Amino acid sequence: MSDVAAHDPREHPTPEHTRPDGTTDAEVAAVGKLSEALETVERARGHLYGFHQLIGHADRQLGEAVDALRDAGHRDLAAAVEADLLGRNVLPGRWTFQVVEEFDDGYWEPFRTWDRTVRDAALGGRRHVYESEMKEARRTHGRAGHESRPTEES
Repeated sequence: MSDVAAHDPREHPTPEHTRPDGTTDAEVAAVGKLSEALETVERARGHLYGFHQLIGHADRQLGEAVDALRDAGHRDLAAAVEADLLGRNVLPGRWTFQVVEEFDDGYWEPFRTWDRTVRDAALGGRRHVYESEMKEARRTHGRAGHESRPTEES
């Protein structure tokens, strides 16, 4: 790396992405693993919300199917489907909004809280230190398109 590149602020991570003095590799790796686990939980939460929306959409479609059966002269069949399936719980006593709320309150929020607590204790609250160090090790220093961070205008 040239002297000019060495003094370019884009060639160095921002302070919030560097490990605090005295932090060990083991600490950075452990916090990185916890953050990775949270990212997986975030993905699972997205799927849960997708499930929630799909089931709601399916219930509305079912209502349209019941109406179509009724309009087609199958009043008894429409009434039976409507009584048994329309608005049915997906789990005992629960629609999907209740499942989502229980997941958020009982698992997702405590997971996020522990991630923040551990990060605060081990890395002074700094996020993505593991990834920042991986980026520094993998990028080509001094090469356009490989900067450590965006320009101030970006």
